[in-house]
Amino acid sequence: MPTPYTPVLHSVSYAGAWSGHSLLNVDAFLHKAVELGFRSVALVAKRPHVSPLDYDAAARQALKQRLRELELELAALMGYTDFTSGIERPGIPCAEMNAGYVEVLAQLAADLETPRLRIFTGYERAGVSYDAQYGEIVKGLRLASQAAAKYGVTLLVQNHHDIAVHHEQMAWLLKEVDEPNCKAAFDAWAPFLQGLKGQAMIEAVKTMAPWIAWTTVADYVIQPRFKYDAQLVNYVRQDSDLVRAVPPGQGQVDYVAFFEGLRAAGYTGHVAYEMCAVLDGGGSIENLDRTARVFLEWLAR
Repeated sequence: MPTPYTPVLHSVSYAGAWSGHSLLNVDAFLHKAVELGFRSVALVAKRPHVSPLDYDAAARQALKQRLRELELELAALMGYTDFTSGIERPGIPCAEMNAGYVEVLAQLAADLETPRLRIFTGYERAGVSYDAQYGEIVKGLRLASQAAAKYGVTLLVQNHHDIAVHHEQMAWLLKEVDEPNCKAAFDAWAPFLQGLKGQAMIEAVKTMAPWIAWTTVADYVIQPRFKYDAQLVNYVRQDSDLVRAVPPGQGQVDYVAFFEGLRAAGYTGHVAYEMCAVLDGGGSIENLDRTARVFLEWLAR
């Protein structure tokens, strides 16, 4: 039975973003996606890939033409917002600055004929009340959604940054923003790292179901960390564990429950794949390719 999902290769996997990872330029990445068997891609909307600073009208037209030649769908652009950046400094218009950046990316997305733009919320800053930071994000997402709507672009808010990373708060946030083109890019790995699996994972997807318009797969294993204490001649358990990426289906993220939740929600959209962490086997082109092929086989099961 064919998969009801559209597999997407995220270019961050070949952007040299992590120590030892190989870097391909945009054209080489597009050819790589075709070689691996992908028909849809998501492109990093910053250097070293598709930064709006580097892509003038001619470059945008050339990229659009290359996508057509290769018969590739540009499923989304991947933006990198932080709506609380600078909020600890009075007078910095964080919401407006990020919304302005989103509008630039939305115009780029429209020029490249993709209707989707992935964005983030904000990292939590010390010394500023949580409600002030949350309120700035609500304001910023509304402004950004209204700006993106002018170009026919839907924003996909990923559960990645600190604020609203938990599914219950993200649902609250998107309900409060209340913009028709502000949806969720809801992933399984964040709930997993928050301790969710089984029925709890299914319930998280159910909570987010009204907004889910994208998801990205990445599988991980958790490795406990210890520090040697010479006075005790022993090791002391550290608060935070180490997380390493492995091929999909070989890690600890409960994707069985997550996809059960997606099926129950009736989701049949894009499922992106990213190798966006230190990866088992290293970051050579050969290992990245092998792992990307594993994803396609895994998603088709």
